Amino acid sequence: MQKPAASSPLVGVALVIGSCLSLPFGAAVAAQLFPVLGPWGVTSLRVAIAAILLVVIVRPRPAKWTRPQWLAAVLFGVSLAAMNGFFYAAIDRIPLGPAVAIEFLGPLVLAAVLTRKAADFAWVGVALLGMVVLGIDGLIGAEPLDPLGVVFILIAAGFWVMYIRMSARVGALIPGSSGLAMGLLVAAVLLIPVGIPAASTVAMDPQLLLLAAITAVLSSVIPYSFELAALRRLPQRVFGVLLSLEPAFATLAGWLILGQDATPLRLLAIALVIAASVGTTLGVRKDRRDGGPSGPFTAPIPLPD
Repeated sequence: MQKPAASSPLVGVALVIGSCLSLPFGAAVAAQLFPVLGPWGVTSLRVAIAAILLVVIVRPRPAKWTRPQWLAAVLFGVSLAAMNGFFYAAIDRIPLGPAVAIEFLGPLVLAAVLTRKAADFAWVGVALLGMVVLGIDGLIGAEPLDPLGVVFILIAAGFWVMYIRMSARVGALIPGSSGLAMGLLVAAVLLIPVGIPAASTVAMDPQLLLLAAITAVLSSVIPYSFELAALRRLPQRVFGVLLSLEPAFATLAGWLILGQDATPLRLLAIALVIAASVGTTLGVRKDRRDGGPSGPFTAPIPLPD
């Protein structure tokens, strides 16, 4: 017997939290490879390994796809390659916590654009305030933010918006995880020019290969699979605000793995981010109880006009 559709929002929330836990810890592991492989080399290896794993597991059959399905998968791959490459280029220059906070300007703006209720907009504002606090911490802390790193992370923020939009499109057009597998494969092909030197270096060092594989699983396979499934259960506006948990986990990962201190301002930002996430989640459940206009969460997520 299937579970009622009302349980789908809770499953979606759990999937987003799982993604938020996995991504920053994967990024922290990846940062340790930058001195040897460079940020773009690590991006290429991580995406290639993730693509191989998912293609083997999922076994997509793109030969039967329609033109809209192919277009969605290709654009999804473009967003994956650019978003990840510029993110790694940024955290090679600025701390992980502030980087993720600045990058969140992308999905937060998307959530604000898609929102239709004052309460939704208010929670977006609370989450945005948390991002601002994290950004201020990076500006006035002991380690100033590198301007080029800020430029890179703003570019990544723009491609993150594209990723969220194309994730919804792929989830609506392509069943299962085939769209994700092919999107990662497209991204891997696009990153080949910067990945060849890194691949030759890793081939001679099994320890580097193991770290690259761990990065691929934590930063690609787990979070993208979870997010694609979550987007089938949650509206994009809710998805965008729930992802605001990630800067809190990024700060934790930076502290545990990279030795980046959690200052009082960062702790305040974490509290604001969690408050926004909890408020948004409670709003989703209230909409379901009241029969609000949010629509069936299990249906494919339509893109706004």
